[in-house]
Amino acid sequence: MNDDYGRSLQAALQQRMALQPAVVLLGPRQVGKTTLARWFAQSHPDALFLDLERESDRARLAQPALFLAQHRHRLVVLDEVQTMPELFTALRPEIDAERRPGRFLLLGSASGKLLRQSAESLAGRVAYLELPPLSLREVARDGQDEAALNALWLRGGFPLSFTAQSDADSLLWRGDFIQTFLTRDLPQLGVTIPAETLRRFWRMTAHLHGQLFNASQLGASLGGVSSPTVGRYLDLFVDAMMLRRLEPHFINIGKRLVKSPKVYVRDSGILHCLLNLGSRDDLLAHPVLGASWEGFMIEQIIGAAPGFSEFSFYRTAAGAELDLVVNTGGRLTGYEIKFSDAPKVSKGFWHACEDLGLAQAYVVAPVAEAYPLAENVQVIPACRMR
Repeated sequence: MNDDYGRSLQAALQQRMALQPAVVLLGPRQVGKTTLARWFAQSHPDALFLDLERESDRARLAQPALFLAQHRHRLVVLDEVQTMPELFTALRPEIDAERRPGRFLLLGSASGKLLRQSAESLAGRVAYLELPPLSLREVARDGQDEAALNALWLRGGFPLSFTAQSDADSLLWRGDFIQTFLTRDLPQLGVTIPAETLRRFWRMTAHLHGQLFNASQLGASLGGVSSPTVGRYLDLFVDAMMLRRLEPHFINIGKRLVKSPKVYVRDSGILHCLLNLGSRDDLLAHPVLGASWEGFMIEQIIGAAPGFSEFSFYRTAAGAELDLVVNTGGRLTGYEIKFSDAPKVSKGFWHACEDLGLAQAYVVAPVAEAYPLAENVQVIPACRMR
């Protein structure tokens, strides 16, 4: 596999940089933020790159107000900006001194903390973009959709994992990534919880991938950890973009609705590594197979949706259920995800479609061609999510 993949976020980054003085590009480490930033900077030959994990670059910002003013005419890219939160207070007056689009590109590896910092200091002066791991539409080549889909599902979308020479090399890379994330990345974000505790929590969420999140049950499995503490662990991994918390969809229809969120490991390759699934055969023989496929396709659908969309799942106590509900400007689209070449839907699916009054519903499955189930319900191939 080659690693020459154009990122679908390129156009959005160009658009935001043409409108706003600063753009915050969020994404986990090793997901390709620096590569994307360097691609953008090709049109700015004098762009200034500073890696804030490098002591020499941090030293240059000892007097940030003076330094930034000296380089007012240049595009300034600040990588791992969450490691110097004090910079946000210096950026605000500098942006106000010359409110010109495209001055700063800030790269960060933690969403929640970084967003809070920048929101307080740079309100109205900054746009936010999230760079997820590689998606199917970024890696599929003409005539190779199925091969790309299978490789992406097994290995996940971190570029160095996806492009590894073999599945075994890919698994080794992901194991090293998990170790580094727990022992270096989280402590750099101020997390003081022991790495082994968080590793156990992460593995447990992998085993419960796609299920309703029960903090009490998980806390008991961790040796009596309180529900609020388990909730904080979840917040850490959600902020670090390693877990997705999918909230339930609420409507006032007089039915008892499920209120707990569902939790997914966002990258399928990381999920498989946490469960020690190194090959496609390992995956196909494991009980997580269906849930893994569900989470993988949910990430593809979310990645392809318009940026202002909202995402949830729907479930009632009586059994009506949809894996994913996408709200785009008030238009609701439902998705049911099945790992089957002859997918069948339950009565609960039809009840959910009726409850929600969906404009359109899809059953996403590894089928060769799309076909209708009803007037506004179609079975569609997974490759259509590209």
